[in-house]
This record gives sequence, C-alpha cells and structure tokens, in this order.
Amino acid sequence: MKKNSTKSKIYSIYHFAVLISILSVYTCTNNNNNNNNNNSDQVFRYNEHKNINSLDPAFAKDVANIWAVNQLFNGLVEMDEELRVIPSIAKSWMISNDGLTYSFILNNNIKFHKHSMLTNRNVTAEDFVYSFDRLLDPILASPGGWVFNKVDNYVAINDTILEIKLKEPFNAFLGILTMKYCSVVPKEIVEHYGDEFRSNPVGTGPFKFKRWEENIKLVFRKNNEYFQKDSIGNSLPYLESVAITFLQDKQSEFLQFIQENLDFVSGLDDSYKDEILNTRGELKNKYINQINLIRGPYLNTEYLAFYLDSNKNEIKSEILRKAVNHGFDKNKMIKYLRNGIGIPANGGFIPIGLPGYSDKIGYIYNPDYAKKLISQYKRDFKEVPSLKLTTTSNYLVFCEFIQKELEKIGLQISIDVIPGASLKEAKANGKLDFFRASWVADYPDAENYLSLFYSKNFAPKGPNYTHFADKAFDALYESAVGETNQNKTEILYKKMDSLIISKSIIVPLFYDEVIRFTRKNLDGMQINATNLLDLRYVKKLSNF
Repeated sequence: MKKNSTKSKIYSIYHFAVLISILSVYTCTNNNNNNNNNNSDQVFRYNEHKNINSLDPAFAKDVANIWAVNQLFNGLVEMDEELRVIPSIAKSWMISNDGLTYSFILNNNIKFHKHSMLTNRNVTAEDFVYSFDRLLDPILASPGGWVFNKVDNYVAINDTILEIKLKEPFNAFLGILTMKYCSVVPKEIVEHYGDEFRSNPVGTGPFKFKRWEENIKLVFRKNNEYFQKDSIGNSLPYLESVAITFLQDKQSEFLQFIQENLDFVSGLDDSYKDEILNTRGELKNKYINQINLIRGPYLNTEYLAFYLDSNKNEIKSEILRKAVNHGFDKNKMIKYLRNGIGIPANGGFIPIGLPGYSDKIGYIYNPDYAKKLISQYKRDFKEVPSLKLTTTSNYLVFCEFIQKELEKIGLQISIDVIPGASLKEAKANGKLDFFRASWVADYPDAENYLSLFYSKNFAPKGPNYTHFADKAFDALYESAVGETNQNKTEILYKKMDSLIISKSIIVPLFYDEVIRFTRKNLDGMQINATNLLDLRYVKKLSNF
C-alpha cells in the first residue's frame, strides 16, 4: 500500500508539472488581455476549499465561516495587525479598578445594512444584549457560548452604553470580545428568518450579503454606508464586491490562481509547494514577476503530546520525554518538509507573536545527549523503550521524519494514522499515549495556550489533553488570569511556559506562519497572527 501510494504521488507531481508548464505559456501569451480584463474592476475573488455552512456569526467557528462573517459583521472591539484591541462599534471603554466591570461607549451613528424590513436602523446597546443572549440560548446551540463563561451579567444602560460584569477578573476578556461570535445582529431580521438567518445575514460590516449558491458561489457587495474610513478620510472598503468559489481541491485552486481567475491563495499545500517555493521559503524565479508572497507569524503551535496518566514507563519517564525533545532537528524538518515555511519551535508552547513567548526555554537539537538519556532509561527500567505515535494523514510526513531521527538515538517509534475526528475523540478521552496535535488561538492571549495545562481543565471537559497537574503551575495560572498589570502577567506567563517545557510534557515542533500568495495588482492585503481575512483596505491597481 505504501509503495503504491508513493508511486501515485510521483505520477501526480509529474502531471502537475506538465500542466504548470502549459499554463506558464498560456499566461505569457495572454497576460496583457487578462490584466486588462481583471484589473479594471474592483471584484476580489478567492476560493474556499472548505465549505461555508453558515453566515450567522453565532456559528463562526471554522476559518471558512470566520472569514466570510468578518466581511459582514462587527463587534464592540477588534484586533489590529499587532494584536492590540482597538475600537470598532464601541468607540471607547472603561474597566473598573477591580477588573470586574467593563463599560463600553458605542458610536451612536452606526447603521445595520439596508433591508426591506430594516431601513436606517442604528445599532444600540440593546442589540448587543440580544446578540449575546443568542449565544447563550441552549435552543440555538451556538458553539460560541463559552465566551461568556466568566461573565456574570450584561445590561444596556441606555442606547449607547453597554455594561458587562465578570464573575472574577480575567485579563484576556477584551481579546475574547474580538471574536466573531460577539458580533452584533438585528433582532428584527433574526426573528423574521429564524434558522434561515444563516443564509440571509444582515450586519454592519464593510460588505453586505448579495447571493449564495451553496457550494458553488457566494457574493458580497460593498456597504456604501460603512462607518470606518482610512487614515485620510476616504470611505472603506475600496472594493466593490467579493466573489467566493468553492473548489475543494487545493491543486485546482492553485491552478485557478495561476490562470489569474483568483486574486489570492492562502496557505501552502503539498500539491504545489515545491512548484512555487524553494527550501528557503522564497518564491522561485519563474513566479517573482507574477505574484507576491506575504508571510508572518501565525498563532498556531504544532506539537507532540504525552498523556501523563498512561501506565507506560516511557510516558511516565521525564528522562525519556527529554530525549525525544533533544532527538531530532527541527530546522531541518522545516527546511525540507515545509520549504522553509514555519518557525522551528525552539521556545515553549506559547508561539511567537504573543506576550509571554521566550526563545530561551526550549530544547536544542543534541543527539549525543539524547542517546545518553536513552541509555539511562534502559539502565533504570531494564527495557528497550518504544512509543506509538498517533497522527493524521496530513502530518504523516512529519511523524515519519521524527520516527527516523529518533531511531538513530535508540528509541523505537511506530506510527498509527487515524482520521482527524477519531484522533480528536481519542485524545479527549485519554485513549492515546503519544499523539500529534496543534493549538490555534481561540483568542490572542497566551492564557489560551496555558489553559491546556491547568489541572481543572482535564479533558474531556476541558482542553488539558495531557492531564498535566502541578500545584505550582496552577498557582501561577490563577495569579495570571486575575492580574491587571500586563508586565506582571507576561512574567507569569513565561514562568508557566518554562515549567511545562522543563518537565517535557510536550514536544513543540514549529510555530506556523500565515502565508498568502496574491496577484501583483493587489494592494493593501494585510496579515495578522490570527490569520483573519480583512478586505477593508484591499484594492486593485489599474497600472498592472
């Protein structure tokens, strides 16, 4: 089976290369015509290979949904490119000295999109009360209800003042409010459409809903009454419309991009990474004049995890867990398996881009020392160590690389490949001793990462899949979440991350990067560490 799979992959790469060559000729001969046709308008075209299942912000859980919802809706606050919380519908806010009461002052002239049932309707504080109530409604069953776990109550003081009271201080709360779950929706429209609000959205965002042929095409049009402007007072957005297609095959998506039928592609897929990038993560020469490459830190840590309640000696042994951390070259892994995209995780679990990250606490590649640790394990336990690493097919190549490297230091590794849903269920219920995982930030605060190691968050009820329990860590965590001084919070975060790494609870692999390929005529495409698609400042230039 493995040989046949490899052979098929070789054939696939060969045919893809041939097709690319043909397309290159096509692109050169038709470049002028394509530019004239595509650059004269302000339609932004992208493909979503994962189907969008709802345009209701209450169900903005997956990236595909979040990107679409972000064009249509706003919340009280938002994140800028530096992960700072800035005003959106709320123009300002105040936090009480005890950290329990948040008072938001709303902009009083922000309107919902025009609709036959809703004309010239301003957003009020009561709209947020209604929107938050929806998230907590068990009948709606929104996956975003958890964002108010630490909220005691919220109330509209008047049309422009919203007050939120917490049960206890929680310094990450403002970051949570930037999530698309917390967007404002109009009661009249929601109650009119009921469940069909998912396909009849009305918000306040830079674009408004136009048409949706599910799994085929989705179209948004410019909101001419959008409340935000650029730095010199010009109305946003610049684009006239957004057109989204739904090709599920990433290779087909990339070919459409090369043919200039799409304006950008997000992420790097195995089907085309070697075609477009060298091992340094740079565009190959044949594409430098055709497209732009944009990259930056992404709040996603890829890692291996040990289940500490396992009965296996190998899992219980801190010595062996340290050997795994020292036993393979992360720089080499990124260079050859990801064409230089991604940052080797030489720090802790907190990724680059968040306060609390430190590059001084991680493990360095040291195979000789790893061999000594393995030898010590053999003396202590009178056995040859072995581990079974569980992963999904998407990450098999990484696990095979690690397997080969660890075998060189005397550690036998077997690999079990299972579907993603099965892995998720198994790790939540303590059925896996050693597994690959990733953590993408729900909200941009290091607390979101460190909560995975808090003893009161044991899976399946919480995200602590390792079942790590440490009194010192818990004390630091409880101090940090209630600390209002950001400098002190950052120090506590670093101490917690250092503690996790020192005990080798996990094996950090790499911190991911946001990577986007855009057409040369596209201007204003911004990136951020949450990988949110923001089209407000994007425009097409006519001089290309």
